[in-house]
Amino acid sequence: MSVARFKDLCVDVASPSEMAAFWGRTIGLTAPADNPNVLVGDAPEKTIWMCKVPEPKTVKNRVHLDVIAGDIADLERSGATIQSPETEAQQWTVLTDPEGGEFCGFVRETVPAYRLMELIVDSADPEAQARWWANVVGGDFSSRPGRPYYWLENVLGLPFRYWVFNPVPEPKTVKNRVHWDVTAPALQPVLDAGATLLRPKDDEIGWHICADPEGNEFCVFLPPTEDSP
Repeated sequence: MSVARFKDLCVDVASPSEMAAFWGRTIGLTAPADNPNVLVGDAPEKTIWMCKVPEPKTVKNRVHLDVIAGDIADLERSGATIQSPETEAQQWTVLTDPEGGEFCGFVRETVPAYRLMELIVDSADPEAQARWWANVVGGDFSSRPGRPYYWLENVLGLPFRYWVFNPVPEPKTVKNRVHWDVTAPALQPVLDAGATLLRPKDDEIGWHICADPEGNEFCVFLPPTEDSP
């Protein structure tokens, strides 16, 4: 039984309004007139917050988005830069957003209005990570024989089809610039599942900052009456 539910995504950026404009065009979301630093769609879980941070991007993003596109040139015109083009062996294009954050573009004949396809998390042990998050948020744990990655699908509230955990050799070294938030009835079950509390809710923030077993940061939002673990 799951102990939390996916809430939304957050992206650390230097220029929130500019990055919101880029990702809005890329994914198919809009920024409200009274808040140009957040993107919203037709469901609350499609919300993406652009969070201004002082530190620059220094290493490859350990968490990135995969998006659907009709033409990679459309993404370039929108402000993306090709980092690695599609090949026979790699059937997607690796790009960077205007601030250097990596993401992948998948060309499809049919392009939906909402184009976020999946969330990719680099992992030292992708099977363990996928199973851990399946325990936390539910959904179906999936794999494919002979393939090194694992994924979740049919996760309640997940605003994209797949949540993929992909093996990489390099360890996590800095705070992720892309993270997700969850809601939970209480914090303690999330901690009992194996999360680490990095920063509790206080007078400055209204949520608890946690990390999963490989150190990926995520925020836990509790009901207003639940103020402690």
